[in-house]
Amino acid sequence: MTTLDWLVLFGTIVAIVLYGTWKTRHESTAETFLKGGNQLKWWMIGISIMATQASAVTFISTPGQAFEDGMRFIQFYFGLPLAMVIISVTMLPIYYKLKVYTAYEYLETRFDLKTRTLAAILFLMLRGLSVGITLFAPSLVLSTILGWDNFFTTLLIGAAVIVYSVTGGSSAVSITQRLQMAVILGGMIVAGVMAFSMLPENVSFPTAMRTAGELGKLNIITTNFSLNDRFNIWSGLFASTFLFLSYFGTDQSQVARYIGGKSLTESRMGLIFNGLLKIPMQFLILFIGVLVFLFYQFNQPPVFHNKVLLKEVVNESNATEFSALEKKATNVFTEKKEAVTNLVKAIQQDDKENLKAAKANYQSLKQAEDSVRLQYRMKIAKEKEVPLKAVKDTDYVFLNFVLTNLPHGLIGLLLAVMFSAAMSSMAGELNALASTTQVDIYQRVIRKKTGDNSLTSSRLFTVLWAFIAIVFAWLANFSENLIQYVNIVGSLFYGTILGIFLVAFYLKHVKSNAVFWAAVIAEAIVLTCYFYFYQEIAFLYYNIIGCVVVVTLALLFQVFEKKNIA
Repeated sequence: MTTLDWLVLFGTIVAIVLYGTWKTRHESTAETFLKGGNQLKWWMIGISIMATQASAVTFISTPGQAFEDGMRFIQFYFGLPLAMVIISVTMLPIYYKLKVYTAYEYLETRFDLKTRTLAAILFLMLRGLSVGITLFAPSLVLSTILGWDNFFTTLLIGAAVIVYSVTGGSSAVSITQRLQMAVILGGMIVAGVMAFSMLPENVSFPTAMRTAGELGKLNIITTNFSLNDRFNIWSGLFASTFLFLSYFGTDQSQVARYIGGKSLTESRMGLIFNGLLKIPMQFLILFIGVLVFLFYQFNQPPVFHNKVLLKEVVNESNATEFSALEKKATNVFTEKKEAVTNLVKAIQQDDKENLKAAKANYQSLKQAEDSVRLQYRMKIAKEKEVPLKAVKDTDYVFLNFVLTNLPHGLIGLLLAVMFSAAMSSMAGELNALASTTQVDIYQRVIRKKTGDNSLTSSRLFTVLWAFIAIVFAWLANFSENLIQYVNIVGSLFYGTILGIFLVAFYLKHVKSNAVFWAAVIAEAIVLTCYFYFYQEIAFLYYNIIGCVVVVTLALLFQVFEKKNIA
Protein backbone atom coordinates (compact mmCIF):
# COMPACT_ATOMS: atom_id res chain seq x y z
CA MET A 1 0.00 0.00 0.00
CA THR A 2 1.35 3.40 -1.05
CA THR A 3 0.24 6.94 -0.22
CA LEU A 4 -1.80 6.97 -3.44
CA ASP A 5 -3.69 3.82 -2.39
CA TRP A 6 -4.50 5.28 1.01
CA LEU A 7 -5.69 8.54 -0.55
CA VAL A 8 -7.98 6.70 -2.99
CA LEU A 9 -9.27 4.36 -0.26
CA PHE A 10 -10.06 6.92 2.42
CA GLY A 11 -11.04 9.63 -0.08
CA THR A 12 -13.73 7.37 -1.54
CA ILE A 13 -15.07 6.24 1.82
CA VAL A 14 -15.07 9.69 3.45
CA ALA A 15 -16.78 11.24 0.42
CA ILE A 16 -19.58 8.65 0.55
CA VAL A 17 -20.12 9.03 4.31
CA LEU A 18 -20.14 12.85 4.17
CA TYR A 19 -22.48 12.87 1.18
CA GLY A 20 -25.01 10.56 2.86
CA THR A 21 -24.81 12.48 6.14
CA TRP A 22 -25.24 15.87 4.46
CA LYS A 23 -28.12 14.79 2.21
CA THR A 24 -30.10 13.44 5.18
CA ARG A 25 -29.17 16.07 7.79
CA HIS A 26 -32.80 17.15 8.18
CA GLU A 27 -34.22 13.71 9.11
CA SER A 28 -36.42 14.48 12.12
CA THR A 29 -39.04 11.78 12.49
CA ALA A 30 -39.05 8.06 13.13
CA GLU A 31 -40.88 7.49 9.82
CA THR A 32 -38.16 9.12 7.71
CA PHE A 33 -35.44 7.44 9.78
CA LEU A 34 -36.93 3.96 9.47
CA LYS A 35 -38.70 4.08 6.08
CA GLY A 36 -37.06 6.95 4.22
CA GLY A 37 -40.28 8.93 3.95
CA ASN A 38 -41.63 6.80 1.06
CA GLN A 39 -39.77 8.84 -1.56
CA LEU A 40 -37.61 6.19 -3.26
CA LYS A 41 -37.88 5.62 -7.02
CA TRP A 42 -37.79 2.14 -8.56
CA TRP A 43 -34.16 2.25 -9.68
CA MET A 44 -33.05 3.49 -6.26
CA ILE A 45 -34.99 0.63 -4.66
CA GLY A 46 -33.38 -1.94 -6.96
CA ILE A 47 -29.87 -0.61 -6.33
CA SER A 48 -30.53 -0.39 -2.59
CA ILE A 49 -31.73 -4.00 -2.46
CA MET A 50 -28.69 -5.22 -4.40
CA ALA A 51 -26.28 -3.16 -2.30
CA THR A 52 -27.75 -4.36 1.00
CA GLN A 53 -27.41 -7.97 -0.14
CA ALA A 54 -23.97 -7.52 -1.73
CA SER A 55 -21.71 -7.04 1.29
CA ALA A 56 -17.92 -7.09 1.41
CA VAL A 57 -18.30 -10.85 1.85
CA THR A 58 -19.54 -10.99 -1.75
CA PHE A 59 -16.52 -9.23 -3.19
CA ILE A 60 -13.90 -10.87 -0.98
CA SER A 61 -15.24 -14.39 -0.83
CA THR A 62 -17.09 -15.03 -4.11
CA PRO A 63 -13.98 -14.85 -6.33
CA GLY A 64 -12.33 -17.30 -3.93
CA GLN A 65 -15.35 -19.58 -4.26
CA ALA A 66 -14.89 -19.60 -8.06
CA PHE A 67 -11.14 -20.08 -7.66
CA GLU A 68 -11.74 -23.23 -5.64
CA ASP A 69 -14.99 -24.63 -7.05
CA GLY A 70 -15.63 -22.94 -10.39
CA MET A 71 -18.76 -21.14 -11.55
CA ARG A 72 -21.39 -23.52 -10.22
CA PHE A 73 -22.20 -21.24 -7.29
CA ILE A 74 -24.14 -19.10 -9.81
CA GLN A 75 -26.91 -21.73 -9.69
CA PHE A 76 -27.63 -20.57 -6.15
CA TYR A 77 -29.29 -17.46 -7.66
CA PHE A 78 -31.48 -19.17 -10.28
CA GLY A 79 -34.55 -19.03 -8.03
CA LEU A 80 -34.22 -15.27 -7.48
CA PRO A 81 -36.30 -13.94 -10.44
CA LEU A 82 -39.18 -16.30 -9.60
CA ALA A 83 -39.08 -15.21 -5.95
CA MET A 84 -39.18 -11.53 -6.99
CA VAL A 85 -42.31 -12.09 -9.09
CA ILE A 86 -44.10 -13.98 -6.29
CA ILE A 87 -43.27 -11.31 -3.71
CA SER A 88 -44.34 -8.49 -6.06
CA VAL A 89 -47.71 -10.12 -6.73
CA THR A 90 -48.59 -11.46 -3.28
CA MET A 91 -46.66 -9.99 -0.35
CA LEU A 92 -45.92 -6.43 -1.45
CA PRO A 93 -49.56 -5.28 -1.88
CA ILE A 94 -50.36 -6.40 1.66
CA TYR A 95 -47.43 -4.46 3.13
CA TYR A 96 -48.51 -1.34 1.25
CA LYS A 97 -52.15 -1.72 2.22
CA LEU A 98 -51.28 -1.96 5.92
CA LYS A 99 -48.62 0.80 5.71
CA VAL A 100 -46.28 -1.19 7.91
CA TYR A 101 -42.86 -0.15 9.23
CA THR A 102 -41.75 -3.79 9.44
CA ALA A 103 -42.88 -7.05 7.84
CA TYR A 104 -43.78 -8.49 11.25
CA GLU A 105 -46.51 -5.96 12.02
CA TYR A 106 -48.76 -7.86 9.62
CA LEU A 107 -48.40 -11.04 11.68
CA GLU A 108 -50.08 -9.48 14.70
CA THR A 109 -52.96 -8.32 12.53
CA ARG A 110 -53.30 -11.81 11.08
CA PHE A 111 -52.48 -13.87 14.20
CA ASP A 112 -51.51 -12.32 17.54
CA LEU A 113 -48.69 -10.61 19.42
CA LYS A 114 -46.79 -13.78 20.38
CA THR A 115 -46.53 -14.92 16.73
CA ARG A 116 -45.36 -11.48 15.65
CA THR A 117 -42.81 -11.45 18.47
CA LEU A 118 -41.55 -14.94 17.62
CA ALA A 119 -40.95 -14.01 13.98
CA ALA A 120 -39.26 -10.76 15.00
CA ILE A 121 -36.97 -12.56 17.44
CA LEU A 122 -36.01 -15.17 14.83
CA PHE A 123 -35.16 -12.34 12.45
CA LEU A 124 -33.13 -10.49 15.08
CA MET A 125 -31.16 -13.66 15.80
CA LEU A 126 -30.31 -14.43 12.17
CA ARG A 127 -29.63 -10.84 11.15
CA GLY A 128 -27.66 -10.10 14.31
CA LEU A 129 -25.35 -13.02 13.50
CA SER A 130 -25.17 -12.09 9.82
CA VAL A 131 -24.24 -8.47 10.44
CA GLY A 132 -21.31 -9.71 12.51
CA ILE A 133 -20.13 -11.74 9.50
CA THR A 134 -20.67 -8.69 7.29
CA LEU A 135 -18.42 -6.66 9.58
CA PHE A 136 -15.82 -9.41 9.90
CA ALA A 137 -15.02 -9.40 6.17
CA PRO A 138 -13.74 -5.79 5.84
CA SER A 139 -12.00 -5.98 9.22
CA LEU A 140 -10.17 -8.99 7.78
CA VAL A 141 -9.08 -6.83 4.83
CA LEU A 142 -7.83 -3.97 6.99
CA SER A 143 -6.10 -6.42 9.33
CA THR A 144 -4.29 -7.95 6.35
CA ILE A 145 -3.17 -4.56 5.04
CA LEU A 146 -2.03 -3.03 8.31
CA GLY A 147 -1.06 -6.14 10.23
CA TRP A 148 -3.31 -4.96 13.06
CA ASP A 149 -5.36 -7.18 15.31
CA ASN A 150 -8.98 -7.76 14.19
CA PHE A 151 -10.10 -6.18 17.48
CA PHE A 152 -9.02 -2.69 16.36
CA THR A 153 -9.97 -2.96 12.69
CA THR A 154 -13.45 -4.21 13.56
CA LEU A 155 -13.99 -1.33 15.98
CA LEU A 156 -12.75 1.21 13.42
CA ILE A 157 -15.07 0.05 10.62
CA GLY A 158 -18.03 -0.34 12.95
CA ALA A 159 -17.60 3.24 14.13
CA ALA A 160 -17.54 4.56 10.55
CA VAL A 161 -20.82 2.82 9.72
CA ILE A 162 -22.48 4.06 12.91
CA VAL A 163 -21.80 7.70 11.94
CA TYR A 164 -23.91 7.89 8.82
CA SER A 165 -26.45 5.12 9.50
CA VAL A 166 -27.38 6.71 12.86
CA THR A 167 -27.35 10.24 11.43
CA GLY A 168 -29.53 9.63 8.39
CA GLY A 169 -31.25 6.28 8.88
CA SER A 170 -32.94 4.58 5.92
CA SER A 171 -32.56 7.58 3.60
CA ALA A 172 -28.81 7.80 4.21
CA VAL A 173 -28.48 4.10 3.50
CA SER A 174 -30.37 4.32 0.21
CA ILE A 175 -28.68 7.53 -0.99
CA THR A 176 -25.12 6.36 -0.29
CA GLN A 177 -25.79 2.95 -1.83
CA ARG A 178 -26.06 4.55 -5.29
CA LEU A 179 -22.50 5.80 -5.03
CA GLN A 180 -21.28 2.60 -3.45
CA MET A 181 -22.70 0.40 -6.21
CA ALA A 182 -21.08 2.60 -8.86
CA VAL A 183 -17.70 2.22 -7.13
CA ILE A 184 -18.24 -1.50 -6.58
CA LEU A 185 -19.19 -2.45 -10.15
CA GLY A 186 -16.62 -0.15 -11.73
CA GLY A 187 -13.84 -1.47 -9.51
CA MET A 188 -14.69 -5.14 -10.08
CA ILE A 189 -14.81 -4.70 -13.87
CA VAL A 190 -11.39 -3.05 -13.80
CA ALA A 191 -10.06 -5.95 -11.65
CA GLY A 192 -11.34 -8.47 -14.20
CA VAL A 193 -9.75 -6.61 -17.10
CA MET A 194 -6.44 -6.40 -15.24
CA ALA A 195 -6.49 -10.11 -14.37
CA PHE A 196 -6.97 -11.05 -18.02
CA SER A 197 -4.31 -8.58 -19.21
CA MET A 198 -1.72 -10.29 -17.01
CA LEU A 199 -2.16 -13.68 -18.69
CA PRO A 200 0.60 -14.72 -21.15
CA GLU A 201 0.46 -12.87 -24.48
CA ASN A 202 -0.22 -16.05 -26.44
CA VAL A 203 -3.38 -16.78 -24.39
CA SER A 204 -6.28 -15.06 -26.16
CA PHE A 205 -9.69 -14.66 -24.55
CA PRO A 206 -11.21 -17.70 -26.38
CA THR A 207 -8.17 -19.79 -25.44
CA ALA A 208 -8.40 -18.64 -21.82
CA MET A 209 -12.08 -19.62 -21.67
CA ARG A 210 -11.42 -23.00 -23.25
CA THR A 211 -8.58 -23.60 -20.79
CA ALA A 212 -10.78 -22.68 -17.83
CA GLY A 213 -13.46 -25.02 -19.17
CA GLU A 214 -11.04 -27.91 -19.60
CA LEU A 215 -9.84 -27.39 -16.02
CA GLY A 216 -13.42 -27.57 -14.70
CA LYS A 217 -13.97 -23.92 -13.77
CA LEU A 218 -16.82 -23.07 -16.17
CA ASN A 219 -19.21 -25.58 -14.61
CA ILE A 220 -22.15 -23.18 -14.68
CA ILE A 221 -24.86 -25.86 -14.81
CA THR A 222 -24.67 -29.14 -12.90
CA THR A 223 -27.69 -31.43 -13.19
CA ASN A 224 -26.85 -34.27 -10.80
CA PHE A 225 -29.21 -34.27 -7.82
CA SER A 226 -27.94 -34.99 -4.32
CA LEU A 227 -29.18 -33.80 -0.94
CA ASN A 228 -25.62 -33.13 0.24
CA ASP A 229 -24.64 -31.18 -2.92
CA ARG A 230 -25.00 -27.50 -2.16
CA PHE A 231 -25.00 -26.10 -5.67
CA ASN A 232 -26.79 -27.71 -8.59
CA ILE A 233 -29.66 -26.77 -10.88
CA TRP A 234 -32.23 -28.40 -8.56
CA SER A 235 -31.14 -26.71 -5.34
CA GLY A 236 -30.86 -23.45 -7.30
CA LEU A 237 -34.36 -23.56 -8.78
CA PHE A 238 -36.23 -24.97 -5.80
CA ALA A 239 -34.38 -24.69 -2.49
CA SER A 240 -32.97 -21.23 -3.19
CA THR A 241 -36.42 -19.99 -4.26
CA PHE A 242 -37.59 -20.70 -0.71
CA LEU A 243 -34.54 -18.91 0.66
CA PHE A 244 -35.08 -15.84 -1.52
CA LEU A 245 -38.83 -15.74 -0.79
CA SER A 246 -37.98 -15.58 2.88
CA TYR A 247 -35.00 -13.24 2.50
CA PHE A 248 -36.67 -10.67 0.27
CA GLY A 249 -40.24 -11.21 1.46
CA THR A 250 -39.82 -11.44 5.24
CA ASP A 251 -36.33 -10.18 6.13
CA GLN A 252 -36.66 -6.59 7.36
CA SER A 253 -33.25 -5.64 5.93
CA GLN A 254 -34.78 -6.17 2.47
CA VAL A 255 -38.42 -5.29 3.15
CA ALA A 256 -37.29 -1.90 4.49
CA ARG A 257 -35.64 -1.16 1.15
CA TYR A 258 -38.81 -1.50 -0.93
CA ILE A 259 -41.63 -0.45 1.40
CA GLY A 260 -40.02 3.00 1.28
CA GLY A 261 -40.92 3.35 -2.41
CA LYS A 262 -43.04 6.23 -3.75
CA SER A 263 -45.75 3.79 -4.83
CA LEU A 264 -46.61 0.12 -5.13
CA THR A 265 -45.60 0.20 -8.79
CA GLU A 266 -42.19 1.73 -8.01
CA SER A 267 -41.53 -0.94 -5.37
CA ARG A 268 -42.55 -3.75 -7.73
CA MET A 269 -40.29 -2.43 -10.47
CA GLY A 270 -37.44 -2.17 -7.98
CA LEU A 271 -37.83 -5.82 -6.98
CA ILE A 272 -37.96 -7.00 -10.60
CA PHE A 273 -34.94 -4.83 -11.40
CA ASN A 274 -33.03 -6.61 -8.63
CA GLY A 275 -34.16 -10.02 -9.88
CA LEU A 276 -32.94 -9.31 -13.40
CA LEU A 277 -29.56 -7.78 -12.53
CA LYS A 278 -28.43 -9.86 -9.55
CA ILE A 279 -27.53 -12.96 -11.57
CA PRO A 280 -25.37 -11.05 -14.10
CA MET A 281 -23.60 -9.27 -11.23
CA GLN A 282 -22.82 -12.55 -9.45
CA PHE A 283 -21.73 -14.06 -12.75
CA LEU A 284 -19.28 -11.18 -13.21
CA ILE A 285 -17.80 -11.61 -9.73
CA LEU A 286 -17.44 -15.39 -10.15
CA PHE A 287 -15.94 -14.88 -13.59
CA ILE A 288 -13.29 -12.60 -12.07
CA GLY A 289 -12.47 -15.48 -9.71
CA VAL A 290 -11.97 -17.75 -12.74
CA LEU A 291 -9.62 -15.18 -14.30
CA VAL A 292 -7.65 -15.03 -11.06
CA PHE A 293 -7.48 -18.85 -11.14
CA LEU A 294 -6.07 -18.71 -14.68
CA PHE A 295 -3.54 -16.08 -13.61
CA TYR A 296 -2.27 -18.39 -10.88
CA GLN A 297 -1.81 -21.23 -13.37
CA PHE A 298 0.99 -19.22 -14.99
CA ASN A 299 2.22 -17.31 -11.92
CA GLN A 300 3.03 -19.16 -8.72
CA PRO A 301 0.57 -18.42 -5.91
CA PRO A 302 1.50 -18.46 -2.22
CA VAL A 303 1.17 -21.86 -0.58
CA PHE A 304 -1.12 -20.14 1.94
CA HIS A 305 -2.88 -16.84 1.14
CA ASN A 306 -3.53 -15.61 4.69
CA LYS A 307 -0.26 -13.79 5.27
CA VAL A 308 -1.26 -12.34 8.63
CA LEU A 309 -1.95 -15.77 10.12
CA LEU A 310 1.22 -17.15 8.54
CA LYS A 311 3.26 -14.36 10.10
CA GLU A 312 1.84 -15.25 13.52
CA VAL A 313 2.72 -18.91 13.14
CA VAL A 314 6.17 -19.04 11.50
CA ASN A 315 9.13 -18.60 13.85
CA GLU A 316 12.75 -19.65 14.12
CA SER A 317 11.92 -23.09 15.49
CA ASN A 318 9.59 -24.12 12.63
CA ALA A 319 10.79 -21.97 9.72
CA THR A 320 12.81 -24.85 8.21
CA GLU A 321 9.75 -27.12 8.02
CA PHE A 322 7.66 -24.44 6.34
CA SER A 323 10.48 -23.64 3.91
CA ALA A 324 10.75 -27.31 2.94
CA LEU A 325 7.03 -27.45 2.12
CA GLU A 326 7.27 -24.19 0.15
CA LYS A 327 10.17 -25.59 -1.90
CA LYS A 328 8.17 -28.73 -2.58
CA ALA A 329 5.21 -26.58 -3.69
CA THR A 330 7.48 -24.62 -6.04
CA ASN A 331 8.72 -27.82 -7.70
CA VAL A 332 5.17 -29.10 -8.19
CA PHE A 333 4.01 -25.73 -9.56
CA THR A 334 6.84 -25.66 -12.11
CA GLU A 335 5.71 -29.03 -13.49
CA LYS A 336 2.04 -28.02 -13.34
CA LYS A 337 2.72 -24.79 -15.24
CA GLU A 338 4.37 -26.83 -17.98
CA ALA A 339 1.30 -29.09 -18.10
CA VAL A 340 -0.98 -26.02 -18.44
CA THR A 341 1.26 -24.63 -21.18
CA ASN A 342 0.99 -27.93 -23.05
CA LEU A 343 -2.77 -27.84 -22.54
CA VAL A 344 -2.94 -24.35 -24.08
CA LYS A 345 -0.87 -25.49 -27.07
CA ALA A 346 -3.14 -28.50 -27.59
CA ILE A 347 -6.20 -26.23 -27.50
CA GLN A 348 -4.69 -23.81 -29.99
CA GLN A 349 -3.66 -26.65 -32.33
CA ASP A 350 -6.93 -28.53 -31.75
CA ASP A 351 -4.85 -31.59 -30.87
CA LYS A 352 -7.27 -33.88 -29.00
CA GLU A 353 -4.64 -36.52 -28.25
CA ASN A 354 -2.24 -34.09 -26.57
CA LEU A 355 -5.16 -32.29 -24.92
CA LYS A 356 -6.23 -35.48 -23.18
CA ALA A 357 -2.67 -36.24 -22.09
CA ALA A 358 -2.08 -32.69 -20.82
CA LYS A 359 -5.33 -32.75 -18.80
CA ALA A 360 -4.41 -36.09 -17.20
CA ASN A 361 -0.94 -34.78 -16.32
CA TYR A 362 -2.44 -31.58 -14.92
CA GLN A 363 -4.92 -33.46 -12.70
CA SER A 364 -2.15 -35.63 -11.31
CA LEU A 365 0.02 -32.62 -10.50
CA LYS A 366 -2.99 -30.74 -9.09
CA GLN A 367 -3.52 -33.57 -6.61
CA ALA A 368 0.16 -33.38 -5.64
CA GLU A 369 -0.15 -29.60 -5.17
CA ASP A 370 -3.30 -29.98 -3.08
CA SER A 371 -1.49 -32.52 -0.92
CA VAL A 372 1.35 -30.08 -0.22
CA ARG A 373 -1.12 -27.30 0.59
CA LEU A 374 -2.97 -29.62 2.96
CA GLN A 375 0.28 -30.48 4.75
CA TYR A 376 1.02 -26.76 5.00
CA ARG A 377 -2.41 -26.03 6.48
CA MET A 378 -2.10 -28.92 8.91
CA LYS A 379 1.22 -27.52 10.07
CA ILE A 380 -0.35 -24.08 10.60
CA ALA A 381 -3.30 -25.59 12.48
CA LYS A 382 -0.92 -27.55 14.71
CA GLU A 383 1.21 -24.50 15.50
CA LYS A 384 -1.85 -22.33 16.08
CA GLU A 385 -3.60 -25.08 18.06
CA VAL A 386 -6.85 -24.71 16.12
CA PRO A 387 -8.93 -27.16 14.02
CA LEU A 388 -7.82 -27.65 10.40
CA LYS A 389 -11.12 -26.20 9.12
CA ALA A 390 -10.28 -22.88 10.82
CA VAL A 391 -7.24 -22.23 8.59
CA LYS A 392 -8.87 -22.24 5.15
CA ASP A 393 -7.53 -19.38 3.06
CA THR A 394 -10.08 -19.27 0.22
CA ASP A 395 -11.40 -15.89 1.38
CA TYR A 396 -7.92 -14.38 1.05
CA VAL A 397 -7.27 -15.41 -2.58
CA PHE A 398 -8.75 -12.35 -4.30
CA LEU A 399 -7.51 -9.95 -1.63
CA ASN A 400 -3.98 -11.33 -1.93
CA PHE A 401 -4.17 -11.09 -5.73
CA VAL A 402 -5.21 -7.41 -5.51
CA LEU A 403 -2.55 -6.42 -2.99
CA THR A 404 0.27 -8.31 -4.75
CA ASN A 405 -0.34 -7.86 -8.47
CA LEU A 406 -2.40 -4.76 -9.27
CA PRO A 407 -0.97 -1.26 -9.79
CA HIS A 408 -1.08 1.29 -6.99
CA GLY A 409 -4.14 3.48 -7.04
CA LEU A 410 -6.18 0.60 -8.40
CA ILE A 411 -5.40 -1.30 -5.19
CA GLY A 412 -6.87 1.60 -3.22
CA LEU A 413 -9.95 1.63 -5.45
CA LEU A 414 -10.63 -2.10 -5.07
CA LEU A 415 -10.20 -1.90 -1.31
CA ALA A 416 -12.64 1.02 -1.38
CA VAL A 417 -15.01 -1.34 -3.24
CA MET A 418 -14.84 -3.85 -0.41
CA PHE A 419 -15.23 -1.25 2.32
CA SER A 420 -18.06 0.49 0.48
CA ALA A 421 -19.89 -2.82 0.11
CA ALA A 422 -19.38 -3.55 3.81
CA MET A 423 -20.64 -0.15 4.91
CA SER A 424 -23.60 -0.32 2.53
CA SER A 425 -24.73 -3.78 3.60
CA MET A 426 -24.05 -3.30 7.29
CA ALA A 427 -25.90 0.04 7.39
CA GLY A 428 -28.96 -1.55 5.76
CA GLU A 429 -28.86 -4.45 8.21
CA LEU A 430 -28.46 -2.16 11.23
CA ASN A 431 -31.38 -0.06 10.06
CA ALA A 432 -33.51 -3.20 9.79
CA LEU A 433 -32.44 -4.47 13.21
CA ALA A 434 -33.20 -1.09 14.77
CA SER A 435 -36.63 -0.80 13.14
CA THR A 436 -37.63 -4.34 14.15
CA THR A 437 -36.43 -3.82 17.72
CA GLN A 438 -38.16 -0.44 17.91
CA VAL A 439 -41.49 -1.29 16.27
CA ASP A 440 -41.97 -4.99 17.03
CA ILE A 441 -40.36 -5.37 20.47
CA TYR A 442 -39.88 -2.02 22.24
CA GLN A 443 -43.06 -0.18 21.23
CA ARG A 444 -45.31 -3.25 21.18
CA VAL A 445 -44.02 -5.45 24.02
CA ILE A 446 -42.04 -3.20 26.37
CA ARG A 447 -43.32 0.38 26.12
CA LYS A 448 -46.58 -0.50 24.36
CA LYS A 449 -47.00 2.92 22.77
CA THR A 450 -45.21 5.28 20.40
CA GLY A 451 -43.96 8.50 21.97
CA ASP A 452 -42.04 11.59 21.02
CA ASN A 453 -38.73 9.86 21.74
CA SER A 454 -39.25 7.10 19.14
CA LEU A 455 -36.60 8.64 16.85
CA THR A 456 -34.12 8.79 19.72
CA SER A 457 -34.75 5.18 20.70
CA SER A 458 -34.46 4.09 17.05
CA ARG A 459 -31.01 5.65 16.87
CA LEU A 460 -30.02 4.10 20.19
CA PHE A 461 -31.09 0.67 18.94
CA THR A 462 -28.98 1.22 15.81
CA VAL A 463 -25.92 1.89 17.99
CA LEU A 464 -26.76 -1.07 20.23
CA TRP A 465 -26.92 -3.50 17.30
CA ALA A 466 -23.73 -2.05 15.85
CA PHE A 467 -21.89 -2.91 19.06
CA ILE A 468 -23.48 -6.38 19.12
CA ALA A 469 -22.24 -6.87 15.54
CA ILE A 470 -18.75 -5.80 16.61
CA VAL A 471 -18.80 -8.39 19.40
CA PHE A 472 -19.97 -11.12 16.99
CA ALA A 473 -17.15 -10.18 14.62
CA TRP A 474 -14.61 -10.36 17.44
CA LEU A 475 -15.83 -13.81 18.45
CA ALA A 476 -16.11 -15.10 14.88
CA ASN A 477 -14.41 -18.41 14.08
CA PHE A 478 -15.57 -19.32 10.59
CA SER A 479 -15.32 -22.88 9.38
CA GLU A 480 -16.59 -22.12 5.87
CA ASN A 481 -16.00 -19.85 2.95
CA LEU A 482 -17.63 -16.57 4.10
CA ILE A 483 -20.11 -16.31 1.21
CA GLN A 484 -21.39 -19.78 2.11
CA TYR A 485 -21.37 -19.07 5.84
CA VAL A 486 -23.66 -16.06 5.45
CA ASN A 487 -26.19 -18.21 3.60
CA ILE A 488 -25.87 -21.05 6.12
CA VAL A 489 -26.77 -18.68 8.97
CA GLY A 490 -29.77 -17.41 7.00
CA SER A 491 -30.93 -20.92 6.13
CA LEU A 492 -31.13 -21.82 9.82
CA PHE A 493 -34.02 -19.37 10.32
CA TYR A 494 -35.46 -18.30 6.96
CA GLY A 495 -37.48 -21.46 6.31
CA THR A 496 -39.36 -21.15 9.59
CA ILE A 497 -40.05 -17.44 9.07
CA LEU A 498 -41.24 -18.05 5.51
CA GLY A 499 -43.54 -20.83 6.71
CA ILE A 500 -45.20 -18.43 9.17
CA PHE A 501 -45.79 -15.86 6.42
CA LEU A 502 -47.09 -18.43 3.91
CA VAL A 503 -49.66 -19.63 6.45
CA ALA A 504 -50.58 -16.01 7.13
CA PHE A 505 -51.03 -15.17 3.44
CA TYR A 506 -52.64 -18.32 2.05
CA LEU A 507 -54.17 -20.45 4.85
CA LYS A 508 -56.71 -18.06 6.29
CA HIS A 509 -58.44 -20.68 8.45
CA VAL A 510 -55.26 -21.42 10.46
CA LYS A 511 -55.15 -19.54 13.76
CA SER A 512 -52.34 -18.19 15.92
CA ASN A 513 -51.72 -21.08 18.34
CA ALA A 514 -51.38 -23.60 15.52
CA VAL A 515 -48.82 -21.61 13.57
CA PHE A 516 -46.91 -20.49 16.68
CA TRP A 517 -46.21 -24.02 17.94
CA ALA A 518 -45.61 -25.29 14.42
CA ALA A 519 -42.91 -22.63 14.02
CA VAL A 520 -41.27 -23.51 17.35
CA ILE A 521 -41.10 -27.20 16.40
CA ALA A 522 -39.92 -26.43 12.86
CA GLU A 523 -37.04 -24.31 14.14
CA ALA A 524 -36.01 -27.09 16.51
CA ILE A 525 -36.00 -29.57 13.60
CA VAL A 526 -33.90 -27.26 11.38
CA LEU A 527 -31.33 -26.75 14.15
CA THR A 528 -31.23 -30.51 14.68
CA CYS A 529 -30.52 -31.02 10.97
CA TYR A 530 -27.66 -28.55 11.17
CA PHE A 531 -25.99 -29.87 14.30
CA TYR A 532 -26.50 -33.61 13.66
CA PHE A 533 -26.94 -34.07 9.88
CA TYR A 534 -24.75 -31.28 8.50
CA GLN A 535 -22.85 -33.56 6.12
CA GLU A 536 -25.94 -35.39 4.85
CA ILE A 537 -28.22 -32.42 4.07
CA ALA A 538 -26.97 -29.34 2.19
CA PHE A 539 -27.85 -26.08 3.95
CA LEU A 540 -30.12 -24.78 1.15
CA TYR A 541 -32.60 -27.57 1.92
CA TYR A 542 -33.03 -26.27 5.49
CA ASN A 543 -35.22 -23.56 3.95
CA ILE A 544 -37.56 -26.13 2.43
CA ILE A 545 -37.57 -28.27 5.58
CA GLY A 546 -38.41 -25.35 7.90
CA CYS A 547 -41.11 -23.98 5.62
CA VAL A 548 -42.80 -27.33 4.89
CA VAL A 549 -42.79 -28.35 8.57
CA VAL A 550 -44.41 -25.05 9.64
CA VAL A 551 -47.17 -25.29 7.01
CA THR A 552 -47.83 -29.01 7.58
CA LEU A 553 -47.88 -28.87 11.37
CA ALA A 554 -49.94 -25.68 11.39
CA LEU A 555 -52.62 -27.43 9.32
CA LEU A 556 -52.56 -30.51 11.57
CA PHE A 557 -52.63 -28.48 14.80
CA GLN A 558 -55.56 -26.44 13.51
CA VAL A 559 -57.52 -29.62 12.75
CA PHE A 560 -56.88 -30.95 16.28
CA GLU A 561 -57.78 -27.59 17.79
CA LYS A 562 -61.11 -27.57 15.94
CA LYS A 563 -61.85 -31.12 17.10
CA ASN A 564 -61.10 -30.20 20.71
CA ILE A 565 -63.37 -27.17 20.49
CA ALA A 566 -66.12 -29.32 18.96
